[in-house]
Amino acid sequence: MEEQNPVSFLRLLSEESTHSTLSSDSCEYYQTEIFDQLPSVQALRPVQASQGGPELGKRISHGQLSPGPRDKTSTQPLRNLVMCIQGKRGARDRRQMQRSKIGCWDSWRRSQNINTKRVWAQMGGALSGLLPWQHTLHTIEGRFGVGVKSYFVFLRYLIYLNILHCALISGFILGPTAFFGRGDSSEPLRFGGDDSVLDFFLGSGYLNRSPVFLGFYTRGSLNKQCLNTPLLYFAGILTVLFLSLIMVARRTIVGYKHTWMLGRRFSTNMSYKIFCGWDFTIQDLTAATLKCSFIRNDLKLFLDEQRFSQREEQRTLGQKVLRYLLRFILNLLILSLLGGAFFLIYYATKKSQTEDKRWLVSLLLQYLPPITITSINLFLPLIFRKISSFEDYSFTTQVNATLVRSIFLKLTSLGIYLFFIFTTEEHNTHCRQNKFGREMYKLCIFNFLAIFCSAFLLNYPRKLVQENFPSSLLARLMGKQHFLIPFNVLDLVYVQTVTWVGVFYCPLLPLIGTVTLTACFYIKKFTVLRCCIAEQRMFRGSSSSVLFHFMLLLGLLMAAVTLGINLHQQEDTTDMSSCGPFGNGQTVLNVTRVCVDSLPTLAQKILRYLASEAFALPLILAEVIILTSYVSRSRANQKAIERLKDMLVMSSSDKRFLVKQHATILRGKRNNHRVHSAAIQEDPPSSPTK
Repeated sequence: MEEQNPVSFLRLLSEESTHSTLSSDSCEYYQTEIFDQLPSVQALRPVQASQGGPELGKRISHGQLSPGPRDKTSTQPLRNLVMCIQGKRGARDRRQMQRSKIGCWDSWRRSQNINTKRVWAQMGGALSGLLPWQHTLHTIEGRFGVGVKSYFVFLRYLIYLNILHCALISGFILGPTAFFGRGDSSEPLRFGGDDSVLDFFLGSGYLNRSPVFLGFYTRGSLNKQCLNTPLLYFAGILTVLFLSLIMVARRTIVGYKHTWMLGRRFSTNMSYKIFCGWDFTIQDLTAATLKCSFIRNDLKLFLDEQRFSQREEQRTLGQKVLRYLLRFILNLLILSLLGGAFFLIYYATKKSQTEDKRWLVSLLLQYLPPITITSINLFLPLIFRKISSFEDYSFTTQVNATLVRSIFLKLTSLGIYLFFIFTTEEHNTHCRQNKFGREMYKLCIFNFLAIFCSAFLLNYPRKLVQENFPSSLLARLMGKQHFLIPFNVLDLVYVQTVTWVGVFYCPLLPLIGTVTLTACFYIKKFTVLRCCIAEQRMFRGSSSSVLFHFMLLLGLLMAAVTLGINLHQQEDTTDMSSCGPFGNGQTVLNVTRVCVDSLPTLAQKILRYLASEAFALPLILAEVIILTSYVSRSRANQKAIERLKDMLVMSSSDKRFLVKQHATILRGKRNNHRVHSAAIQEDPPSSPTK
């Protein structure tokens, strides 16, 4: 075999490449001519010339128009500058010269500002690494994708939210009650002879007399006009709901803004995902494996969406009409299923009001509405998921459609159950607020029991059958398990909605929710890592996260409406069946009126003006002005984003144009050199004269 010569990739320097015969004037003229031929200048000239006249167009053609200061590198860190090491050293020297010119005080202030930002960035990175379950989230993200990770991040956020609720309730309700006492007429809390273990499941007996429910709290020794137990209780519940609204709305708005910027209006190149998606700070083999899995899952999702988009573009008009007709029929089927589910809830609520002397039958009757609601919420979303697969949506749209339908089912079923409780309850019963709180307590407890039994009595035995008997008929019929994100998210939204609805009647419900959600995190972690396999088709976690928080907003709105209706009913009724801080005929309106009447005259006038209709008009005008300013700002930002996108497109066009011009010039020089060499070879050297 012939020995191949090694190829040397060295640049050949010639006299033409090192020296130029062009003068400075010709170079300047050539640069101006090239500048006039750029696609960005050609696109900009008609607009600017029509706005500024011929002189402005002439300035554009000669490159004299500058939109502003171009040297923005002085405010950027050196590591972010796209230049070589020598260029960064020069930029550092220029910055040092600028610091010497501006004075010692300004230079010290700038350096302190940079150091402060650096310290805050390092502290933020360190604190983010200390968050609970961070390693677990990275493991789940690498094996199952961003969507499953977003579920666990959402679950962790709900745990933090309930911990905040527990702190607020401790400060407003539990602390004053423990410090000032419940009053002399209150009975001590003891476990009597009629109490049993079933009370912890039914919320009756000992638990009914405990601090879990509203009836435990009375005015006690803290009985001032503007500082008493009823006002502190109501202020604590309002603070819980108001802070929940602020936190959930903020996360929803931020997530929606991020999704809007990186949604359909922004497309990432495949080469960027492949060549720029690696994290070069990874040093562990396990972390590298997880990162590879994450990139692979992201590419699967991207290719699936591109494939669906191509299939959508190739559809004919007849195929589109048939698809819309099929979707209409399937939606009618969904509506009929929802109607049947609501009738079952009504029947279960009516049946649960019957009494039976046998304790087991009585327990089943008490839990009949929670069992019915949980069963409906368990099976109907599976049917919705199967129906959405026939509607010919993309995988992400299928998941979102199933989420919307299922959350409508859960919230509506809970709302119908609350409506039946309000309309069928007996007003002559003692402490009907505790009865409403017991219903919310039973819903929360039974939902946790359903999650526990589903994990260890269904999913885990199913996994054992598949591992030990993979070729059996039962294993083939059951199939492999996948972590269904929509249904698990619905459970979280449902539990949190029940917590918000019942927090006024069961103040310790956030504490119960914190314990159950923490246990749910470990149960779901075991289910995912031990019993499930990764989905072949994955969806993005950004849009799903926005939908999660929007569902929470709906649940919070439902809780606020329920509280308002119940307080309104309490104001209208004149019976003495109420208990707790608002017992003995006292209502929220009466307590607040007594407090306002005890204030000074000026404070009373101010509060009455704020609550009157005269204050509504300036408030509405201020809201209109603020909303108008925000809408104008959003439109301006949208225009700026579109201009920046156009600039990116034109800059890429300029680069292609310059590369083409450079290739043309090199080709011309090469042809001229060949012609010159051929002319020299054809002209023989003249002989010397003798």
